[in-house]
Amino acid sequence: MHRIIINIFCGLLLLTAFSCSGPSSNKDKKVFNMNLDQNLTSLDPAFARNQNALWMINQVFNGLVQVDSNLNILPCIAKTWQISSDGLTYTFNLRNDVYFHNDPIFPKGIGRKTVASDFVYSFYRLIDPKVASSGGWIFSDKVKDINNFIAINDTTFQVKLIKPFPAFMKLLTTQYCSVVPKEIVDHYGKDFRSHPIGTGPFKFKYWKEDEILVLLKNENYWEKINSTKLPYLDAVKVTFITDKQSAFMNFLKKDLDFFDKVDGSYRDDILTKSGKMTAKYKGKFNLRKGPYLCTEYVGILVDTNIAITKNSPLKYQKVRQAINYAIDKPKLIKYLRNSIGIPATAGFIPQGMPGFDSIAVKGYHYNPEKAAALLAETGFPNGKGMPQVTLSTSTTYKDLIEFIQGELAAIGIKVKVDVSPNASLRDLMSKNEVNFFRGSWIADYPDGENYLAMFYSKNKVPNGPNYTAYYNDDFDKLFEQSYYVSDNAKRYLLYQKMDQMVMDYANIVPIYYDQSVIMTQNNISGYSINPQNLMILKTVKKK
Repeated sequence: MHRIIINIFCGLLLLTAFSCSGPSSNKDKKVFNMNLDQNLTSLDPAFARNQNALWMINQVFNGLVQVDSNLNILPCIAKTWQISSDGLTYTFNLRNDVYFHNDPIFPKGIGRKTVASDFVYSFYRLIDPKVASSGGWIFSDKVKDINNFIAINDTTFQVKLIKPFPAFMKLLTTQYCSVVPKEIVDHYGKDFRSHPIGTGPFKFKYWKEDEILVLLKNENYWEKINSTKLPYLDAVKVTFITDKQSAFMNFLKKDLDFFDKVDGSYRDDILTKSGKMTAKYKGKFNLRKGPYLCTEYVGILVDTNIAITKNSPLKYQKVRQAINYAIDKPKLIKYLRNSIGIPATAGFIPQGMPGFDSIAVKGYHYNPEKAAALLAETGFPNGKGMPQVTLSTSTTYKDLIEFIQGELAAIGIKVKVDVSPNASLRDLMSKNEVNFFRGSWIADYPDGENYLAMFYSKNKVPNGPNYTAYYNDDFDKLFEQSYYVSDNAKRYLLYQKMDQMVMDYANIVPIYYDQSVIMTQNNISGYSINPQNLMILKTVKKK
């Protein structure tokens, strides 16, 4: 009954929203229906820290630049840009036809033009201690203060870095770097999270937390394709059904136009073990898979100055290498994930990332004989004399970790699996209090530096995400050197060297490079998938 009431309410809300265009045209309105399985934390770009928030913020806001489906940098509010020869000064030439969405706070309620000073405000806001943005890392080590952001005039914006950062243009594609209007943020304060005003293809209409979010077409949006204004859709309606099975049933009933998570409870219903759509659903909807910049891994703490590492058999490099060789990754992906994912046999940087090279970086293929030989060389033939190790995981990945437990048992390594809530495990990792753990790393921006930063010594916890406490002077030198190499091809060679160093040391056991799975109804077109799994709805059409 509650769900029926909500659906009636949604219909009335959308009818009200479209009433100005006349009742005869309401039935022709194209509404994109989707579900998020968790409530949104915020619609404020300064707090764009999880996928649901990123997806919705990307509909309402724009930044200087954007990425296409191949992760190329494209103009957005910035038409063109220049980078100084020393890599420190970035000058952006802005469009002069981009307007914020209408809001009563603006004079006469009409959204004003977006200018360079809006970017000064929006970017400084990320590092302003009063805001406490989760995106502070974007600029915190790259600029000194607000004076590094300069509005030369209304259409010329400049950023001056304190040190080179070749991936800076890619960094600017993150949703944290969206432009927001100062007067609106000042007026709503913390409530800007639920009253977002941006320049994007859709404008905010209504949000009842845990129940419904409605976005409407921005009639004044500036982007076009072949002289046709975007977006094509009239509205986006989001529900928040937490039970994935129930949400999937709604998709099958065509109440939803889009579905993206192939959960374990119904994975076998949709996909064969080889990853093809089952005969049951063939032709009933579209299913696509694509690379997703996420590496699933098992991490190993390697700093022997830490008490839990000092007496652990995992302190031996050959034991860690044996673990890497002992896991049959293709089998794990086929039987536990219905072939969603690619075996991670070529380093920590995932397939789909620019510069990825499966030949240049040699990881580990399944080789139990080699694993057994390495154990014997360390003094643990068939695992004899080797103490039990504890492998920590969260509930969601228990089946995956139990598979690894079985693989390691086959070569004589005794493993106890410790299951804890995801937040608890993250907390332990961020304090170096677990020495064998399951983790994943999702790209914040499409550059390999984002992955290698996990092994830079200055990112040791609690200062950063170096959860394995890997410290290597040669790695650090290469990492710092990469900041001064603006040529992508040359920088990728440095990335490959660093990735190989980590593979050889074996403080990380990459399991698979993830893939996104997208399902859409047959009447939906124009939904492009990209390796960042970023939702882009402005080009979507609904017949």
